Amino acid sequence: MSGCEYLTLAGSGESRYEEKKSVFLGFAARFEKEEDVLAWLASQKRAYPDARHHVYAYRLREGNTTRYSDDREPQGTAGMPTLDVLRGRDLYDCAVCVIRYFGGTLLGTGGLVRAYGSAAADAVKGAGIVRMTLRRAFTLSLSYADHPRVASVLSEYGATVSDVEYAEVVTLSGTLDDAKTDALARALSDATAGRSAPAWGDPLFSPIPIKTE
Repeated sequence: MSGCEYLTLAGSGESRYEEKKSVFLGFAARFEKEEDVLAWLASQKRAYPDARHHVYAYRLREGNTTRYSDDREPQGTAGMPTLDVLRGRDLYDCAVCVIRYFGGTLLGTGGLVRAYGSAAADAVKGAGIVRMTLRRAFTLSLSYADHPRVASVLSEYGATVSDVEYAEVVTLSGTLDDAKTDALARALSDATAGRSAPAWGDPLFSPIPIKTE
């Protein structure tokens, strides 16, 4: 994770894993505040009150917070494998809860690690992953004659143009990686002999979907 980007879940995901009649229900969701995570975990307990274990793990950018619970499973067999799914994918601002219905047969350390890890990984896969990149909105007014040169510069710097308005002048609206704003402003000034300069909005994190195995 850096100050300009991080990975998180695209949405919510669920999974079901069964071994020796024990059923593991996985749930993954996206959060930014710890109080919201805790409220969600409490709601999972209310939804499945008859389950034997309610294991969880979460990582938040706020306070660089990482927490997990084995919920009475042998130490290191439940919460840690669940957390390892988030750590292994470098995910932040998200939580996973794995709920176990005991099937009457002990699974052993290896079986528990495999079951909790699989349920967590499948829930994360169902949610999908996005790369949150710090971008800054801009608007840019320019002449029709400058439009081709400006379009080329915007493309070169990876700017995303979301709207184009054609009137007395051309007005472009879009977003750009926050780290590239100064360089783009200089390039636009050079390309238009100082005639066009972007007006910047506040930096905001924007999601970019990424493929997962």
